[in-house]
Amino acid sequence: MTFFPEMPATQPECIAPDTWLIPNFAPAGDGLLLPVNSMVIRGREPVIVDTGAPVHRALWIEKAFSVVEPEDVRWIFLSHDDGDHTGALFDVLERCPHATLVTNFFAFERLAIEKPALPLSRMRWLDPGDTLDVGDRVLQLFRPPIFDGPTTRGLFDPKSRAMWAVDSFACFTPGPLDAEVLDAEVLAGMTTLCSAVSPWHAWLDRERYVRHVDAIEALGARTVASAHGPVLRRGALDDAFDRVRALAGAPLVPLPGQELLDSLLASTLVEAAG
Repeated sequence: MTFFPEMPATQPECIAPDTWLIPNFAPAGDGLLLPVNSMVIRGREPVIVDTGAPVHRALWIEKAFSVVEPEDVRWIFLSHDDGDHTGALFDVLERCPHATLVTNFFAFERLAIEKPALPLSRMRWLDPGDTLDVGDRVLQLFRPPIFDGPTTRGLFDPKSRAMWAVDSFACFTPGPLDAEVLDAEVLAGMTTLCSAVSPWHAWLDRERYVRHVDAIEALGARTVASAHGPVLRRGALDDAFDRVRALAGAPLVPLPGQELLDSLLASTLVEAAG
């Protein structure tokens, strides 16, 4: 059922009105897991928000279509073209014949060099600042505070007050996907992952960046989900925005290098010899 048979089982979770998290995990070592999430908005014109990672493709399809019937899906929102967001994209396009793919010009161009041709007649190209009318709500697109690709756009639903923050607020977890039950030491790891995702934070002008983060927070989300972090609400949400603001001009957080690789190789050799 899954490439990682030791991973804890997860099920779709309703995190806000009409809004479902589609969760999966990847192992991160030291008893921690990396969330690999996407989302479904089940309103008058249902929206699939990103399509998971290739390694979870079969599980993702099972979970997503337990929440919404493929024939009912009207929109596929692709936040950006990274592989862990496009894993089941072509399956969704095939199974959801009435759906329009919401992407942008540059994402289309970047996907064209590694994927089969996307159907021009089934696309809409929208950028940060644009809106998407999905029948019973108008979704707002914005540039997230943390991102690793130039095509990235987040999504805010003013009706449910739920936000898809894409790669912002990434954080390892020992299992729970509710930030309010995670301890401070675990949440402190958010700084490391945000620095890894967006190393350009070290060269930011603090005043300009804080204005950008403030504007996103001012949209008024009550629930924030992201591809690689826990669901944020109330105090955990305030804390996450503060952690992101503090990255402006801060030194890069060092990541593991050759020493870790040598250790992993040595462990592999020991296991093979035993």
